[in-house]
Amino acid sequence: MKLIHDLAELRALRAAWRSAGESVGLVPTMGNLHAGHLSLVEQIQPQTDRVVVTIFVNPLQFAPGEDFEQYPRTLDEDLAKLAALDPDVVFAPSVEAMYPAGYPIATQVAVEPLVNRYCGEFRAGHFTGAATVVTILFNLVQPELAIFGEKDYQQLLIFRRMAADLHMPVRIVSGATVREANGLAMSSRNRYLSQAQRDQAATLRRVLLATGRALLAGRRDFDVLESDGLRQLTDAGFEPQYLKIATPTLDSPSVDAADFVVLAAAVLGSARLIDNITLQDPALRA
Repeated sequence: MKLIHDLAELRALRAAWRSAGESVGLVPTMGNLHAGHLSLVEQIQPQTDRVVVTIFVNPLQFAPGEDFEQYPRTLDEDLAKLAALDPDVVFAPSVEAMYPAGYPIATQVAVEPLVNRYCGEFRAGHFTGAATVVTILFNLVQPELAIFGEKDYQQLLIFRRMAADLHMPVRIVSGATVREANGLAMSSRNRYLSQAQRDQAATLRRVLLATGRALLAGRRDFDVLESDGLRQLTDAGFEPQYLKIATPTLDSPSVDAADFVVLAAAVLGSARLIDNITLQDPALRA
């Protein structure tokens, strides 16, 4: 496992792999790695000859007043966790290396209209910043394959649409959400939660499952289901931002639809939590 900070060094290594005919898989992260990140590395390793894990806290995807300065930066811990999996490269550039002209940068990538819905309504510029940095990473690493977690469902769809619209020669796959024992989706921001709040946070998953089971049972009163879910989150001590039922492409559902995704975001203490379920979630039938 080789740690690289320098863009030129990364490009030289990528050129050598290309000359050898080796394929490359990319696992983009912002560090503070947990079991969910590690599962993405494990999933992609058998599919490519080389694996690059990136660790970069991207300032472009933090809205004004968010936790960019406080976001946990744990490179030494991250490297220790990755050592057991031994990816070929960990690329951990500085902000100055990624944005030598400063930021915000003149050229940005916005996937309309997906960037303004759901989380985009509450995090101005977040998805444009995320799409921009992933485009830069795709240009630097030039992977054949990239993997992203399904916990960030909206982001996953944005990256897939971006790659399709811009004819990027990369296949994007997804990794299932990894959860704590109580069902809480693993997230770097879970570090902001006390143990009592972690227990409380499991309610988010339970509310999503209850909504999913209602949909499986045939209910199509979407507004009522959404309102009920928001009320339950509020009663449990959350400050909910949204709970929405959508189609798998994140469009508004019709009563004739048979497949749905339920997405939610809520603040608990100083942590903003997101989660989602699809009707294929095995827990809905447990």
